[in-house]
Amino acid sequence: MSATISASKRIGVFCGSRPGTGWKYERTALELGAALARRGAGLIYGVGKRGANGVIARAALKEGARVTGVIPHELYAQDHLPDACGEIFVVRSLRERTSLIYRLSDAFLVLPGGYDTLDQLMETAARNQLGVHRKPVVLVNVDGFFDPLLAMLDRMSEEGFFSAADRAIVQTAPEPEAALDALGLPEVYC
Repeated sequence: MSATISASKRIGVFCGSRPGTGWKYERTALELGAALARRGAGLIYGVGKRGANGVIARAALKEGARVTGVIPHELYAQDHLPDACGEIFVVRSLRERTSLIYRLSDAFLVLPGGYDTLDQLMETAARNQLGVHRKPVVLVNVDGFFDPLLAMLDRMSEEGFFSAADRAIVQTAPEPEAALDALGLPEVYC
């Protein structure tokens, strides 16, 4: 699925609310936030001050990107996020958060994360497969993090659980700039 995303589009990013182990995840989040801004894109994210969520949002905002966060009321009350970045929407549930992120985003990038990140990835891919939307999805495969998942998706296609076209819904790139290239997000020159 190679659609060209014009500058000023909004990119939904699914990623970990925990930092992970190692500096590579934080570095990737910083690079992605800055790269989105350089390319004139806005960020739609799941709000959080810990993990990649907060790192990406702060980096994007610092570089001048429009940043929009979506968080369920329960998590907002629990984490008390007065320093959350950008315009913040507080919704009733995780499902409503994901649904609003879908509506607000023109394309999706997925960074390493946990259960919620995988849930959002799979639901986004399923929505594409079912024709609910046609929005590009690219995994930022930091240091091969998603290799086992990609092998599983290949196996599912080989075993006939979905077509080669369905398998192609989920693309991959090794780092943020390549992921933005895969989305067709052009460089913005000043």
